[in-house]
Amino acid sequence: MAALTLKLVLAALVAVCYGRFNPLEHSGPASPYFDAPSQYDISSATPSQCTVERAAYILRHGSRYPEPGSYAGWQALFAKLQNATYTARGPLAFLPSWVPPVDDVSHQPLYLTSTGAREAFDLGSDLRKRYRFTPGGENFTVWAAGQQRVVDTAAYFSQGYLSQGNYLAAPAESRGVIVSMPDSVNYTFADSLTPSSGCPAYKGGDTSSKATDFRATYQGQIAARLNHYLDGLTLTASDVGVMQDLCGFQAEVNGDTRFCDIFEEEEWNDYEYAHDLNYYYGSGPGNPFSATVGYPWVQAVTELLASESLSNASANATEAQRAFTPPPLVMSFTHDNNLPPVVSALGIWNTSSSRGVYPLSPTRPNPLRTFRSSYLVSFFGHIAIERLSCDPHPPSSAVRHSAGQLCPAVGTSAQAQKYVRIKINDAVVPVPGCATGPGSSCSLEGFVSYVRKRGAVAGDFVERCGLQDVKNATSVLDIFTRVPSENAQTFRLLTPQANAAVAL
Repeated sequence: MAALTLKLVLAALVAVCYGRFNPLEHSGPASPYFDAPSQYDISSATPSQCTVERAAYILRHGSRYPEPGSYAGWQALFAKLQNATYTARGPLAFLPSWVPPVDDVSHQPLYLTSTGAREAFDLGSDLRKRYRFTPGGENFTVWAAGQQRVVDTAAYFSQGYLSQGNYLAAPAESRGVIVSMPDSVNYTFADSLTPSSGCPAYKGGDTSSKATDFRATYQGQIAARLNHYLDGLTLTASDVGVMQDLCGFQAEVNGDTRFCDIFEEEEWNDYEYAHDLNYYYGSGPGNPFSATVGYPWVQAVTELLASESLSNASANATEAQRAFTPPPLVMSFTHDNNLPPVVSALGIWNTSSSRGVYPLSPTRPNPLRTFRSSYLVSFFGHIAIERLSCDPHPPSSAVRHSAGQLCPAVGTSAQAQKYVRIKINDAVVPVPGCATGPGSSCSLEGFVSYVRKRGAVAGDFVERCGLQDVKNATSVLDIFTRVPSENAQTFRLLTPQANAAVAL
């Protein structure tokens, strides 16, 4: 048991408690990370005749303590429970002894938990083994929005990915670099990992209040059911919202899942759908400016994936900046609300062969929907775009070797072709109209053409956001090939000492 990761321990405990239904996989942004199930019956494994040559990820930071606003709700619930005289029975019998899982109030809110650090470290280790991109001794660069929990996530990922040397005791030996930039500001425009903050029109397209309206249809009924277990205390609809949030948060903070036991499966489905509405209409396909702010990242990484060599990808940089070549694995760390715009820009999770699925109904969840907040914006949720090189056929079960001649690796034959696959929380999502390659992949040429067409749908960032008269406004994300980037105001940090700036 000691060798199991915290993620596996949580999964095992939940499986015992809940059987097949797992509330922690239906808790939207409060879900600790889990690999999303396939919604298209496509294996997430790399096809046997293929190798991944390059990949680009955009990720939410790892599991964290609550934001101050959410923590205020926890404190209010605690005060209510402690300032009343009452009897609690059945699934609520633990409430009189419950204490909010925050020990260091002045520091913990907003920061990573140990679970978040482990999520990032584990993925770093996994991707190093999965892709085998970075030989020992090479430097490795990642990109991060500037808030501390995001930078810390990038640092823990880098430590897991490099896993060479005791960086805490000998920081000079660190080979990891984080390119960071101002977070959630309005003056870097599209050249940012938080671009929605630089688009004035974006808030006008946000109709996430539909989620609040939907919560009003079920929370009161849950409170009425739970009040049967209480004498002398009455829970309200707002209490229910806090208690459902505490299921995911407390599970990842200290492993306590008692709040998960309180609610029934249908109540969890309603809770999840409220989050679906929030992200779909707030930052996803239901916001008409979502694709606009997500497209610069999609365009930038597509250029990297399509370039003949990564050194050529920086050909448009200035002479002083041209020497920087991005690694074959491009990691972009940001916040939850910056992932749905990438979904919108890619044109996925917003179409169905069945009528009435999209746009999402404000009142009635459709089980056929693929847009699921729990599968996208869970803690450490991520979108990956992989470039594959694939041989025409799977490898033979019998390979003849001639002395002194190394057999060619999978995907390196003269007949090998390039393909692209999209993954969300490790589940493959096919490119609409382009999924005939190995593992339902899209040809590289087809993907480039598809992204170009999506650009016409997204529109120009400066024009759509109403920034034509704003000095220095840009529609281009250049951070991967310009280090430092003047427009993005990037700076470099060593890992794991995230506060130690490196002179440029």
